[in-house]
Amino acid sequence: MLTSYGKREWLTIVVIGLSLLGAGLYLHWWWLAIVAALLMLALLSFFRDPPRRIPIDRAILVAPADGHISSIHEVEQFEPFGEPALCIRIFLSVLDVHVNRSPCHGQVASITHRPGRYMNALNPQSAAVNEQNLVVLVNPAHQRPVAAVNQISGAIARRIVCAVTPGTLLQRGQRFGMIKFGSTTELYIPRSLQPQAAVTLGQKVHGGQTIVARLAS
Repeated sequence: MLTSYGKREWLTIVVIGLSLLGAGLYLHWWWLAIVAALLMLALLSFFRDPPRRIPIDRAILVAPADGHISSIHEVEQFEPFGEPALCIRIFLSVLDVHVNRSPCHGQVASITHRPGRYMNALNPQSAAVNEQNLVVLVNPAHQRPVAAVNQISGAIARRIVCAVTPGTLLQRGQRFGMIKFGSTTELYIPRSLQPQAAVTLGQKVHGGQTIVARLAS
């Protein structure tokens, strides 16, 4: 399944790819047909959106993106929460699924887009200086922050897609956007919820499925 967030791009890829493939077959240029087919499949893989089995435990948060855990650290004061927070950072390579999913049940309280650079996502400084889009989630009942997902661009990823608006209710694992090609996604959790990381550095995670943190019961 291909994500609707990249429909314009993958439709263009399909049209051009099939045209080149057809031309190669018609002219008996087998090399062109093979290259066109392989390149089309490789590019389409950037927009794949596989189904995921979402955990149902209420006291957990799942990965907001596919990739590898690149950092687990404490933030002394996370301004959107007004308190300290645990940050779990995920690096997405060009081979990963690029769809973003909600880490928990929550209501979108705010969305803050910040222009920036397009530094290579492998550089730790990229999380501070690159273009990013911060989505803050609150508990719908008492409006207290429960999580925040920061979509960060990379050297190749030049477009962040966020398909929700303030007030949108999200379920755990629900799709809400994507970052096109390699990038970084950060998950922030209020320290008052007493989160404990359930992943380790370098671990491979799958958006909407892998449990990355547990909350105090």
